[in-house]
This record gives sequence, structure tokens and C-alpha cells, in this order.
Amino acid sequence: MIAARDLRLRAGKRTLLANASFELRDAAFTAILGPNGAGKTTLLRTLAGIRPPDGGSVLVDGNDAASLSASARARRIAHIAADELFIEQLTVRDVIATGRFCHHRWWEWRESARDALSITDALDATGMTSFEHRAFATLSSGERQRVWLAMALAQEARMLLLDEPTSHLDIRAAQEILQLLRAQTAAGIGVVCVLHDVNEAAGFADDLLVMGGGQLLGCGDAERVLTTRALEEAYGVEMERMRSASGALRLFTTVPEARECRARARPPS
Repeated sequence: MIAARDLRLRAGKRTLLANASFELRDAAFTAILGPNGAGKTTLLRTLAGIRPPDGGSVLVDGNDAASLSASARARRIAHIAADELFIEQLTVRDVIATGRFCHHRWWEWRESARDALSITDALDATGMTSFEHRAFATLSSGERQRVWLAMALAQEARMLLLDEPTSHLDIRAAQEILQLLRAQTAAGIGVVCVLHDVNEAAGFADDLLVMGGGQLLGCGDAERVLTTRALEEAYGVEMERMRSASGALRLFTTVPEARECRARARPPS
């Protein structure tokens, strides 16, 4: 559905991505990884058609994203940023309803039966039905993430692009959000997330894009992409691959400072 061809991204004079080509699979969970400043958010915004590329192109259903109107893109791609802001007085339902705007001409907004059904389904899918009339300002970080996801689902786009959906969340809340996103792929929706935690990406994503040093360092499944060499090149730290009891891939830093800290923390035998 979304493909990049010889994509080039810059921030001022700094190259974020040079001549990268890849495709985002339908009904798959793709994680974008890389260090701070690597250009992950810029890439996500470019894939969403919000920011034009500095070279190359982004194709949506075979069409250049730049040729699509904002509403046409929104009916295909839902983009949710970590710093999305809403008027504090809006209720949860009001926020979710904004996802339906792309299905109306701007001067003809009036909630239809189809809108109401989409909003109700989105509330139910994210477990937020009982919060429908709560003020958005009163929600916790985890609850807000669920509302933003519900807004994207109400938009009925076939691809969800989310920027750091697990930021500021505790472990349980982060896992719940990732499980909700993972469930969308079973319904045929593609999910693309910027993540910071390599283990979250390894545990939930089908495909990974690893950025660093102005390049696309890896593209593919976790086993192939999350190599110690690629991770060291991206993050500048040594990492070790291990297996959990269930066989799941896990990654740990192995830099000397971390080993020394662990050794000091151990009680004397």
C-alpha cells in the first residue's frame, strides 16, 4: 500500500535518509527504530504525506502521495503523533469523532449513522466505551493513547501510522497498547509505529526499519534485522541477543559500564 522509492530526507544540511527504497506490507505491524535524531518522526510524517520528501517519492496504492488531496490521503492513512493536542473541554467521543472529518466535505459536517457506528465500534475496540463522555483532559497517558487509537480506527484508514504510542507509559499500559495495535493487523489493517524499545519491536512487529547515520541500516523481520552489528551501528552500543524461555528474541546492552553497574548491584556472596 505504501512504498518508498529512492527516498531522501534532510534536516537542514544534515542527511537523515539517503536513497532508501522499501515497501510497507498490508496487514502487517512495522516498527521504525533508531537513535534520537535519526529522523524516525520525519520519516513517519513523510510516509503520511504530511511532509514532502527531499528527493525520491512515496507511493500510496501506486499513486504519488503528493498527488493526493489531504482528505484522500486521510481515507487511506491515519497519522497519530505523540504530541497530538486537543481542546481540553472535548469529551472522549468528540475527540474520536474528529477521525470522521475526512469522510465529509468541510462545509457539510453533520454526524451520520455511519459516523455514529464507526465511533461506537472504535470505542468498543479500544475498551473506551465507558469513557465516552469523560473529558479528554481528565485521562491518563495510557487512556489518551487508547483514544488516539480509537480516533484512527474511526477514520477507517487501511494504514495506521503512530509516533511513539508507548512513550510515557508504564510496562503494562505499553503492552496493552501494542496488543491493541497487533490486533488490528488481524483485521487487515497495516500498522507502522515509531518505537524506542528494541524488545517491544522484536516482540510485536512483523517487519522493522532501522535508521541511523543517515541510512536505512536494515529492513525486514526481527531475526534478520536486529543483528548485533546493525544495532551497534545504529545506537553506538554493544548489544547481546538472547532467547527467553518461550524462544522469543531479547536484546540487552553489553557495554562495560552496564556490566560494572550490574556487578556492583549484586549482593556479596
